[in-house]
Amino acid sequence: MLFLILSILCSVTVGVIFKISRKYNANPSQIISFNYIAAIALCYFTFSPNLNELDNNAPLGIYTAVGILLPIVFLFLALSIKFMGIAKTDAAQRLSLFIPILAAWLLFNEAFNTYKIIGVLVGFAALLFILRKPSDNTENKWIYPAMVLFGFGIVDILFKKIALYTVVPYTTSLFFVFLIAFAVSVLIVVYKLFVTKENFTVKSIPFGILVGVFNFCNILFYLKAHKAFAENPSTVFAGMNMGVIVLGTVIGAFFFKEKLSRINIFGLLLALIAVVFIFFSQLQ
Repeated sequence: MLFLILSILCSVTVGVIFKISRKYNANPSQIISFNYIAAIALCYFTFSPNLNELDNNAPLGIYTAVGILLPIVFLFLALSIKFMGIAKTDAAQRLSLFIPILAAWLLFNEAFNTYKIIGVLVGFAALLFILRKPSDNTENKWIYPAMVLFGFGIVDILFKKIALYTVVPYTTSLFFVFLIAFAVSVLIVVYKLFVTKENFTVKSIPFGILVGVFNFCNILFYLKAHKAFAENPSTVFAGMNMGVIVLGTVIGAFFFKEKLSRINIFGLLLALIAVVFIFFSQLQ
């Protein structure tokens, strides 16, 4: 349970760091780039991955797709936190679990039980309420959390496909994906520096390193939690999603004074109910 709690804390902390970085005018794309430097270093020294383990049958196309998507989705995550707040962004990120669930049904012919159907329907209803703007919010950039939801959902599907290729250790695959994501993030930063004439912000370096540390620790503790609950992975699945939604809402409301209407709060409650139904569906 300790690993699960630590994973929840690390996941929400990433959003908090992005939120705080705004006050120091740090650059989101530069933060993301330095995040991967920290994540790559931690992955290398923690897991000692060996790229020689990648064989000709390794899903290099999927590695590349994930590596390209990750920094782009992270950019939308930063923009969503900026315009919509931590609570709504964390909820959107966690509700992205419905994308792989729908994919399992539509693409892989997985059977749906009653709990799972109810969970998906309640989850979509929750999204409508969560992303509904408060009446005094003139900047309803709902497209950003929507992109977070779909982006992380697609990434989750691709990571699941990577996990199915057991010839290469998952940690080696993760390390290779981080390398590709770093290369893509550097291209984004270079484009913004030389084409859109953004300034390089030194303050982005410490924020990027912090994001990388907590992003990596989130993955590490999440893997450890699944190992500890090997006989009941749905406990990790439900606990992680509910924990992040609740903690993200509390921190957003009390520490950053994010405005949530009653409709938004109702949507967050529906999101928790949806996750509970998905949890029970895994036990069937």
